[in-house]
Amino acid sequence: MSYEQITYETKDRIAVITLNRPDRLNAWTHRMSREISEAVGRANDDGEVGCIVMTGAGRGFCAGADVRDQFQARLDERDQGGESEWLDDGWISIARKSKPLVAAVNGVAVGVGVTMILPFDVIIASDRARFGMFFVKMALVPELASSYFLVQRVGFGQASEMCLTARMYEAEEAGRVGLVNRVVPHEKLLDEAMATAELIAANPGPQLRWIKDLLMRNGSNADHREVMRLENQYLEKAIKSPEHREAVDAFLEKRAPNFSRT
Repeated sequence: MSYEQITYETKDRIAVITLNRPDRLNAWTHRMSREISEAVGRANDDGEVGCIVMTGAGRGFCAGADVRDQFQARLDERDQGGESEWLDDGWISIARKSKPLVAAVNGVAVGVGVTMILPFDVIIASDRARFGMFFVKMALVPELASSYFLVQRVGFGQASEMCLTARMYEAEEAGRVGLVNRVVPHEKLLDEAMATAELIAANPGPQLRWIKDLLMRNGSNADHREVMRLENQYLEKAIKSPEHREAVDAFLEKRAPNFSRT
């Protein structure tokens, strides 16, 4: 696959995947998703690679799903009788069965920009990073089994506040509540991520994956299919709601949304 929305390079035993739509703060698209999955598979198939680092180009890490290209397109498709294309459990399986994954969050990460890295093994944030679980702002609910992984990282109470308020968390607070492993000065982010990846890559590959599997299965309820089944049930209801359509319209019209409070 030729990459249009990411870049891929290897440095010693580390594969570096960079989300590369800087003009849109690396907003997520289905093509980007396919390219990331292919790149992770490429790294997994490379016997010289021991760990994978993911970061973003420019000022942002990933500003969530591209509203115009994803949400509006999905609404248009439904208006024509089409069905929603939900994220299945493929990404979770890829992330948890992959060689170790380190996220180097260089800037804003909201929505899927957060949920896609929650199943990573290590998350390191720049002191310029910011995080937001913005789903309710778009009249949606969390996806990618994040209602499981977020609770595992930060606990039930903190996960509830993050999702229900949809407020932005600065890097320091994200570190304090356990959303990220640690926060480092922006100019040292990639060096820190690469150093961590090198420590991991120095260990035996099969055992690294076995440990990942043990942590996933034994840490808590590992039935992420059931977690995602319920998420998708509510996502199906949410996408049909007038609130979601209002959120999309308001975003595109650059105005404040007028949501029902009932």
